[in-house]
Amino acid sequence: MTRIDAKFADLNSRNKKAFVAYVMAGDPDFDTSLEVVRGLPGAGVDIIELGLPFTDPMADGPTIQLAGQRALDGGMTLDRTLELARRFREGDDTTPIVMMGYYNPIYSRGVDLFLEQAKEAGIDGLIVVDLPPEEDEELCIPAQKAGLNFIRLATPTTDDKRLPKVLQNTSGFVYYVSITGITGSAQAQAADVGPEVARIKAQTDLPVIVGFGINTPEKSQSIASVADGAVVGSAIVNQIAEGKPVAEVLAFVKTLSDGAHAA
Repeated sequence: MTRIDAKFADLNSRNKKAFVAYVMAGDPDFDTSLEVVRGLPGAGVDIIELGLPFTDPMADGPTIQLAGQRALDGGMTLDRTLELARRFREGDDTTPIVMMGYYNPIYSRGVDLFLEQAKEAGIDGLIVVDLPPEEDEELCIPAQKAGLNFIRLATPTTDDKRLPKVLQNTSGFVYYVSITGITGSAQAQAADVGPEVARIKAQTDLPVIVGFGINTPEKSQSIASVADGAVVGSAIVNQIAEGKPVAEVLAFVKTLSDGAHAA
């Protein structure tokens, strides 16, 4: 059982929804980023999504793109991202960390070495948005053999014919992308999301967490009410981009987590 599996088992036992927060590793710099990540569990975050900076983030909108660029400009690398996770683990051995990014840095490192290093650093799962199920032998299956969850994205365009393929070899949870388009580009609507979550849950026992288009406590609550939890990324990254003190960023995160947990 991974930390992700254990977290959902605990939430289910308390009839609670999950709140997942995304931050870009190294944004705006290593030390500030580490301080934010260390503060997330205390702000009610159940699972941390840690963005791996990459030069060509094709699924991300301007907010996340700029966060990645700030991190890269500040010298953030795959090694430094793993070091950030390692430093977080010095004080927290229970909160799951999902590394979210693109395949190129992993491919460049070499899959076997990357998985060994990720596991050692305390990473629990991977979301690699540009590897489809047809490439499962490339990373997904080796990751699961190494004890990491491989979390897949489903979208509004994932029809009933495609869905079983997407769910195959997925573990940890399913990440449902609530909108068509890039991050931060539209508002998620519970009336649209609810039937899609039900459609996915009819084909899997995995939790379904919804992300993209969630940026307020009210939206976090409404989306979590029709799913197993909510993910917020761009709205949090925006707070960091505006130069807010870490305490203010974490206070904002707490309002979002309270929303999801009230669902």
